[in-house]
Amino acid sequence: VQLQASGGGLVLAGGSLRLSCAASSGSVTLAWFRQAPGEERSFVGGINRNGGTAYYDNSVRGRFTVSKDSARNTIYLQMDNLRPEDTAVYYCAAADRRYNYPRLPDRYEYWGRGTLVTVSS
Repeated sequence: VQLQASGGGLVLAGGSLRLSCAASSGSVTLAWFRQAPGEERSFVGGINRNGGTAYYDNSVRGRFTVSKDSARNTIYLQMDNLRPEDTAVYYCAAADRRYNYPRLPDRYEYWGRGTLVTVSS
């Protein structure tokens, strides 16, 4: 599975950005992770295979929304009310194996190149 992410950039605190990730296969669970300098990669949000159920880390719940366009095999991460602590490289990931709402990086076999999100105060 190949993943192509886009949409990062620089935004002021309180602003919004939308990330996109196009997958070469639709039969996977897709998710977003992020990694800030000096920190481990952490789960942000994901969506199940049919695009019907999204799930989130508590740190972004209510501010970020994951959605999926199944016809395009593309997921989106709408990020609102961004905070400086959201600054990180964001990665799209795909899991071919079937897990229930996986949140651990090792559940995902495929990774896209990261896209940098910088939130300035």
